[in-house]
Amino acid sequence: MNQAKPLTRRGFLKESAKLGAMSTLALTCSCSALRPHRAGKAPAYLIACYTRPWAQYEYRVALDAIAEAGYQYVGLMTTKGKSNLVLSVATTPEEAAQVAEEVKKRNLKVVSVYGGDIPVAKSLAAGIEGLKKLIDSCAACGTMNLLMGGIGNQKLYEAYYTAIRECCDYAAAKNMGISVKPHGGLNATGPQCRKTVEFVGHKNFGIWYDPGNIFFYSDGQLNPVDDAPSVDGLVMGMCVKDFKPPKSVDVTPGTGLVDFAAVLAKLKAGGFKKGALVVECLTPGEPAHLLAEAKKTRQFLEDLTGRT
Repeated sequence: MNQAKPLTRRGFLKESAKLGAMSTLALTCSCSALRPHRAGKAPAYLIACYTRPWAQYEYRVALDAIAEAGYQYVGLMTTKGKSNLVLSVATTPEEAAQVAEEVKKRNLKVVSVYGGDIPVAKSLAAGIEGLKKLIDSCAACGTMNLLMGGIGNQKLYEAYYTAIRECCDYAAAKNMGISVKPHGGLNATGPQCRKTVEFVGHKNFGIWYDPGNIFFYSDGQLNPVDDAPSVDGLVMGMCVKDFKPPKSVDVTPGTGLVDFAAVLAKLKAGGFKKGALVVECLTPGEPAHLLAEAKKTRQFLEDLTGRT
């Protein structure tokens, strides 16, 4: 029969360390078994809301409502103010920092910014300078994408998209993509938007799809379900916008002609399997009405994307 060896101080510490490690492992395993399988898994689609439905108010009113409606993500667009935009080429670094602070106060994260026009009509150099300034303001707010509206003047088309090309690397260095949306004029449809992306020819520039605008700018003649495949492989995000004839997009998503399930299915088949879905318009009304519509739309999108 073997006799037990006396336990030295070094041996005691070694055995204690083993027991401690085994206890920690057992606790970790038991906690893991209790966690839902999808715990910590980020959703494929980030559901957000732009400030546009509250454009008649100062942007802080929009941020308050968006947070109260249960959104974690926000898009900065129109507001009541000097440029009628939350951020634009005229925004100072101090103003951008203030916007960023207001967003942070409400525990929101910015996924998209629409900053309006850039001054390419003045010169290409001015356009590039203005766009870089806008990118700086967007970066201060931590957005993942800068949304451009495109340009309707054929004479400025080349300068406008050249300015974007020249700024794609600048935006990428700040962890930000640049996109164009269907917005009438020379970029009213999917094929026209694809043409702009091919002209720029940079991987950091893509399309922010807008099904409501596809209907709107075609006077209800072009269904976004039919148009969506034309942007396969290029979509970075989507404006969630509906449409009602004869010509209105001030519609709460899910109550108009856009078949969002079918549009999203087409976009997903074309490669848009993750990204931001940002509510752009709601049926107009008083603040209490807008809040209710914003909540309803968030639930609609959560159901649509299978997050509930």
